[in-house]
Amino acid sequence: MKNIIELTSLADPGAEVFASLTEAQLRRHMEDETGLFIAESPKVIRVALDAGFQPVALLCERRHLTGDAADIVSRSGDIPIYTGDRDLLAQLTGYTLTRGVLCAMRRPEPRGTQDVLRDAHRICIIDGVCDSTNIGAIFRSAAALGIDGILVTPDSCDPLNRRAIRVSMGSVFLVPWTIADTRCDDSPARKALQSFGFKTVAMALTDNSVPIDDAALQAEPRLAIIMGTEGDGLPHDTISRADYVARIPMSHGVDSLNVAAASAVAFWQLRFG
Repeated sequence: MKNIIELTSLADPGAEVFASLTEAQLRRHMEDETGLFIAESPKVIRVALDAGFQPVALLCERRHLTGDAADIVSRSGDIPIYTGDRDLLAQLTGYTLTRGVLCAMRRPEPRGTQDVLRDAHRICIIDGVCDSTNIGAIFRSAAALGIDGILVTPDSCDPLNRRAIRVSMGSVFLVPWTIADTRCDDSPARKALQSFGFKTVAMALTDNSVPIDDAALQAEPRLAIIMGTEGDGLPHDTISRADYVARIPMSHGVDSLNVAAASAVAFWQLRFG
C-alpha cells in the first residue's frame, strides 16, 4: 500500500503527532479547526470508527498491519499509516502501545448542551474531576448503566484524553457529552437544565443528605447526577444549589467510595424506568 510509511528513526518526519505533541497541543492542532485526539488499541479505534469519527493517521506495529489491525487499515482510506518495530514505536511514543495500534482522529464539533439534554432522562454532571482514569471509568459506567448524556465542567479532565478514552473502552464515543459550566446560576447550561425540567442530585456527605435509594429520587422523570472530585468533593455552592443531596450508605467506618465506583452505584440505583 502506498500509504504505509516505514519508520527507521525517531527523527523521521510526519509521525510527530504521536510523539512530541502534548494533549493540549493536540486539541489546538493547527492543521485542523477542531484539533485532534489519540485513540489507542484496535477495539477502541473500531468503536470510534463505528461512531463516525474520522481518522487522520495511524501508528501500527508492523505485525499488526495484517493481524489485529488489518480491518482498521482497510477502513482508513488513504491516510498515512506509520509502522516499525515495537521497540522503536515505544521510544517514539514514550510508552508501549496497547495492542500495538494508535490512531490520530479529528475531534468532533462540540455538541450543544440542549442537544445532550433534549431526549435524556438521566444525565451525569462531572464537576471538577481531573483524573483521566476516573473520567474514563465514569464514562464506561454511564454507557453500561443507562446514562443518556454527560455535562463536563471546564475544570475537569478532557474526555478525549488518550488515557480517559482507553479506560472508557471507547464509551466516550457512545454517550453524548459536552463541556458546560453548570455552577453559575445564569449560565446557559443551568438554564437548559431548568428548561428541560431536570432536577439535580449532588452526591455528597452532608447532614441533610438522603440515602441514594430514596423513593423521591427514583420517581424524578429527569434527573442530573452530580459527581465531584475526590478529596475536596463538590463545591459548597454546588451542593447548596442542588435539589437533592444523596449519599451511598457505607459500612465498616468507610466514609466514601472512589468517584468512579460511586458513579457506578449511583447510575445503577437511579436508572430511569
